Amino acid sequence: MNTYPDVPDLGPTDLLQLVGHPVRWRLLGELARSDRMVHELTGLIGEPQNLVSYHLGKLRDARLVSAQRSSADRRDAYYTIDLTRISNLWLSTGKAIHPGLILSAHPPRSEARPATASVLFLCTGNSARSQMAEAFVRALSGGVVDAYSAGSHPKPLHRNALRVMKDEYGIDMSSQASKHLGVFADQCFDSVISLCDRVREVCPRFPGDPDAIHWSTRNPADAGADDNASYPAIQQTAAELQIRVGFLLATLVDQPNAP
Repeated sequence: MNTYPDVPDLGPTDLLQLVGHPVRWRLLGELARSDRMVHELTGLIGEPQNLVSYHLGKLRDARLVSAQRSSADRRDAYYTIDLTRISNLWLSTGKAIHPGLILSAHPPRSEARPATASVLFLCTGNSARSQMAEAFVRALSGGVVDAYSAGSHPKPLHRNALRVMKDEYGIDMSSQASKHLGVFADQCFDSVISLCDRVREVCPRFPGDPDAIHWSTRNPADAGADDNASYPAIQQTAAELQIRVGFLLATLVDQPNAP
């Protein structure tokens, strides 16, 4: 199904031709790991900015990536990959070659296992975004990944974040509390993920050289002062985080081998 009605679906050969270009392939690989600005991508892949911008334009036209202005510096923009769209297109491409070429998702193992990875989510207030991401990791990994969250300027947990997670995902966050990121200054993590453009610019170095990842996510609490105004924004943010956490866990959790 085409998620973008204003954009024609990419056929199998269209997709392969689009992502098969070496510069675009490398751009997708970098964006799959973290949201990036153009100058960062230029440095990472070693190509001039005009060439990087050209190929990002091609990927944006196909809706494989999107861009939004940084909330820290409006002159910059963060590029984000749409892994769900790429996954759906990749599945269709495999089936076009042969019906047997399909992807099968393996559910998480149900048996109790000790945590094998740890992740810290950071945002400004630690009132909604990072708290929901923490809760999703704990729930979706079955405890296999230790998750924590903190903020540069902590605020009380947003009541609509509690409501959305409980009512729509069955996840109770009432035991979670806002914390300053300094609480974890001496703790080692496998990944530190910033959800706020402002926090990314002030994020301290953590011991152990953890993987630094950025998800440029708007603050849903800014959508309105009252609950009715902010609820839809928090709903949307929760849905986006659930998807991103799902893809994150695929890189952190060992999945059973295919039969």
